[in-house]
Amino acid sequence: MKVRVAEKCGFCPGVRNAISTAERILAATGDQEQVHCLGPIIHNEDVVERLREKGLRTVASVDEIESGTVLIRSHGVAPRELDRLREKGLHIVDATCVLVKRVQQIAKQLEEEGYEVVIIGEENHPEVQGVMGCVHDVVVVAEETDLDRLPSDKRLGIVCQTTQSPEHFGRMLGAIGRGSFREMKVINTLCKEAVKRQESAIALCKEVDIMFVLGGLHSANTRRLAELCKNHNNATFHLQNWVELDKNVLFGKQVAGVTAGASTPNWVIDEFVKHLERFDERRECRLEN
Repeated sequence: MKVRVAEKCGFCPGVRNAISTAERILAATGDQEQVHCLGPIIHNEDVVERLREKGLRTVASVDEIESGTVLIRSHGVAPRELDRLREKGLHIVDATCVLVKRVQQIAKQLEEEGYEVVIIGEENHPEVQGVMGCVHDVVVVAEETDLDRLPSDKRLGIVCQTTQSPEHFGRMLGAIGRGSFREMKVINTLCKEAVKRQESAIALCKEVDIMFVLGGLHSANTRRLAELCKNHNNATFHLQNWVELDKNVLFGKQVAGVTAGASTPNWVIDEFVKHLERFDERRECRLEN
């Protein structure tokens, strides 16, 4: 099978920094002290498992950590959680993506300027929760159906989850703009790397028979890639790796496209592409018969 890979895909700089930081800490500490990560370091089970084998312990709460080193993942964390870690006297290593930190700082600034902070994004996503923890009053809206949460006749300061698409950001701003408010200040906090990956994926999916989006099922940026590709190519599949592929979807297809989320390592992409390239429909039919 002929395979084409999106020009922009895989690890972004923020994820790459988080992984390299984790590996450096694990190598330096060895068995001398426990290294914890507050939540999965990135939304990719393959990577999380590899780091677990090297000694990185993923925990869901500060309450689970009594001693050692704590790695703050790429999605960041709310300031109150950092305070709790400091109170316990833990060694903190911050691997928060610089763009996520920027959103946190902007949210604080908007509140200080008297704006009601509005985040366009997924309320349960760790990045959004970290930003929410930086301000006192905040409203999160994911879709237009959430706009009834917005306060009326207020000054709105709007930011966006970094991995949303420009199309969704613009559509939500247009919908908010039709509402009742005194002033609306918008700061574009979209990640340029995420946008480039989206543009590259959309361009490729239009030119292939079948499209594969590789990455964690809990990864917001990967899910967004899959949604965008599905809009242009109905034969789009979101998979974590090759093991999850049902080969039946390949029958009758000549050219496959592959892209991957910002938290998907190159080795997962490379393995998937190699298996696709080796796929021979006639040989598979003979094996089944």
